[in-house]
Amino acid sequence: MILYLNFQYLMNRNIYTYVLIFFLFLSYSPFASSQNQNNFEISKSIDIYNSLFKELNINYVDEINPSQLNESAINAMLDGLDPYTVYIPESQIEDMRLMTTGEYGGIGSLIQQIGQYVYITEPYEGFPAQKAGIIPGDYILEINGLDAKGKTSAEISELLKGTPGSPVKLLIKRDGIEAPILKDLVREKIKIDNIPYHTVFSNGIGYIRLSAFTQKSAAELKEVFLKMKENDSISGLIIDLRGNGGGLLNEAVDIANVFVDKGELIVSTRGKSPDRTSIHRTRLAPVDLNIPIVVLVNESSASASEIVAGALQDLDRAVIVGQKTFGKGLVQNVVPLTYNTQLKITVAKYYIPSGRCIQAIDYKHKEENGGKIPDSLVSSFRTRGGRIVFDNGGITPDVTLTAIEFSPVSASLYTGNLIFKYANQFARNNQTISSPETFEISDAIYEDFLKFLEKQEFSYTTESEKMIRKLSQIAEDELYLSAVKPQLDSLESQFNAIKKKDLLTQRSEIEQLLRAEIVSRYYYQKGKIISAMKDDPEIKKAKEVLIDQRLYKQLLN
Repeated sequence: MILYLNFQYLMNRNIYTYVLIFFLFLSYSPFASSQNQNNFEISKSIDIYNSLFKELNINYVDEINPSQLNESAINAMLDGLDPYTVYIPESQIEDMRLMTTGEYGGIGSLIQQIGQYVYITEPYEGFPAQKAGIIPGDYILEINGLDAKGKTSAEISELLKGTPGSPVKLLIKRDGIEAPILKDLVREKIKIDNIPYHTVFSNGIGYIRLSAFTQKSAAELKEVFLKMKENDSISGLIIDLRGNGGGLLNEAVDIANVFVDKGELIVSTRGKSPDRTSIHRTRLAPVDLNIPIVVLVNESSASASEIVAGALQDLDRAVIVGQKTFGKGLVQNVVPLTYNTQLKITVAKYYIPSGRCIQAIDYKHKEENGGKIPDSLVSSFRTRGGRIVFDNGGITPDVTLTAIEFSPVSASLYTGNLIFKYANQFARNNQTISSPETFEISDAIYEDFLKFLEKQEFSYTTESEKMIRKLSQIAEDELYLSAVKPQLDSLESQFNAIKKKDLLTQRSEIEQLLRAEIVSRYYYQKGKIISAMKDDPEIKKAKEVLIDQRLYKQLLN
């Protein structure tokens, strides 16, 4: 009360006194008191850290690497927070730029470590690696004379990146050619497409695959959509966000803006301090408020993908099809630090139009049930049209489909790089194939693939076999093995007999993987997408929803 009276009295005095009392008032607030306590603890901790570092440098028995120790200490500190708050050393600044712009200086290729070497797995069409004649399956022996054996994919990636226009020499090895091959390349600015593929199906439904939310992704989607409307008079649209891990928040807002009115709330952010709280509304006139839309999502659709899917769901503007999304409802800012380093730090949570936050894990309480929100604390919200939705971590689709899962034999072939290696061999022996839309795995090709696997001595262990072996070990430990061994051996033999037929019984899904991989050798990423779409049950379901307007309206009401 005294503070209130003094404040009223001093309001009539000069502005400087007002400011003084204002800050005096703040100093008594719980937030300011907490910050003051934190500031003291930070000062104390830095003092301890400096003392410890000095003692290590002076007294430790061996020579220390101060830079490495410091980075380890920083990473260990941040590990206690959330996985998105990370320290970015100077050496990784280029990777950060790639995440926000989709651009970097390099040769333009996907790479993968297999054994002691890093292999080229997919050159980007039209960029230095592809133009220099580098093909999938080539592995890197040297980069600018530096031995590449034993280096990780991350280490090789750093060596391949550089200023556009700078030269780089690669010594590569190619199967079927005995001598190494020297390639002289000139790095270029590599732009990864936000939209790797779009098309209009024969039934008049448009399809746009959006792989990232980097700069200009909204403008690119808008341009593609306008051309579809102008050239094809499309009757519906599929936006494919499967596998899209997100990106820039403003691009998500602008993409939603293509389909909803100007001034609509798309997302709001709420942080610890008022300056971290903001509201993001659409700024522009929409392109189309009426075209039916299906958004495809899966468990790898995250962050900005969830803003778009969630906002269109909350505004009853699209039907969401697929699997429940990842559940990343945290906002990060990149803060510059000294010596050209950066800190990517979580500053807020985001909330979509219905008011729900789709963050799946509470990292502050991760020790309790893995940080997952218990069902008892899940709240219900309503879309604009009154449909009930929940804040149970991620966006739950309006039409939920079972995720596509491959059999153990198919998974082993893929992860063991045997699909990859066979596609390389096939491309060496066949100069051309038919179009991605028409190419199929014939009986002759599949027979050739089976012969290839025999030479590779392919084998794999099923979960059933692992369980039998585990049960045998338990039985041995408990002294029951001699009594049950005949039954266990018989069971294992039955599984082995079934397993031998897996390459035939699972031929259909193995063919899908083979076909897409082989097509990519001739038609690159775009061809691979076209090939994979032919057997995609989720795209098939999306088309069904859009064609059946009664079903579409029913799902939105």
